[in-house]
Amino acid sequence: MQEKKINIIGGSGFIGTRLCKRLTNSDKIFEIFDKNQSKSFPNLTTIVDVRDKDLIDLIQGGTIINLAAEHRDDVTPISLYDEVNVDGARRVCEAAEKKGVNQIIFTSSVAVYGFGPIGIDESGEINYFNDYGRTKFLAEEVYREWQAKDTNNRSLVIIRPTVVFGEQNRGNVYNLLKQIALGKFVMVGSGENVKSMAYVENVAAFLEYAIDFKPGVHLYNYIDKPDFTMNVLVKKVFRALGKSEKIGLRIPYPIGYGMGKILDLGSKISGKKLPISSIRVKKFCSNTCFNTNIEQSGFKAPVSIEQGLAQTLQYEFVEKKEGELFYSE
Repeated sequence: MQEKKINIIGGSGFIGTRLCKRLTNSDKIFEIFDKNQSKSFPNLTTIVDVRDKDLIDLIQGGTIINLAAEHRDDVTPISLYDEVNVDGARRVCEAAEKKGVNQIIFTSSVAVYGFGPIGIDESGEINYFNDYGRTKFLAEEVYREWQAKDTNNRSLVIIRPTVVFGEQNRGNVYNLLKQIALGKFVMVGSGENVKSMAYVENVAAFLEYAIDFKPGVHLYNYIDKPDFTMNVLVKKVFRALGKSEKIGLRIPYPIGYGMGKILDLGSKISGKKLPISSIRVKKFCSNTCFNTNIEQSGFKAPVSIEQGLAQTLQYEFVEKKEGELFYSE
């Protein structure tokens, strides 16, 4: 019996590239569909946008994994969130209908919970605060409608990762680690807020694991435990880099948030996207701590979060390796 084809939409990105490397090692058959060429798998990439009607004819039977998303805090125009995240989900479902695909794996986000209570799990209230969280949840609903048309045969896996970090990523976690490594880190707020994180290799491993899920709707947050307060996380990074664990300059949250508001205005006037904004200060100082029922699936993460953090620091700031870079939040 021939193994089913895995169609990876958005497979040229950070998580997608890690997933494809895992699939290569396990000899699974896959193809990447992305608006950007994969540098790691150029011969397995078909250039197409998730919004394009061409996607319907390009997709083959088997499994669809949709990693494509509009996700930054500063996307313009705002309509892109709906076009890529929601309309893109509809296009994926159209392709699945036409090609007889019975499994869709979708990476949503814990952003659907907004600034939820500490320890919120998959049963938590949907309470998004931005267009990214809103459109991720609307996309989930599109996929649920697709699965509901044939519940006995269709498998829908919705994965809501927390912030994902790892080697070669240039997102918010990297920026934090870089500031610490360069001795330029400034703590905004008390530092006692709790942060959940996920190491990219583990997220990719769970995506691969989910390919074998049976028909039904499978919903999981993805978090690598344990969670750290900002104070503990910063001290762990200092220790790993052989630096003093003493946290230097601290700025009260109201002052930091006010500075972010000023930079928001400057960004609006200049038309330039700045690395610091009021929403990023708010996210930095908020509790973003989640729980997950993922252990019920039988999945075991291949790398501990401490190992993932250590490997990222070693790669980026000790060995300072050069390679393909991925830019995300």
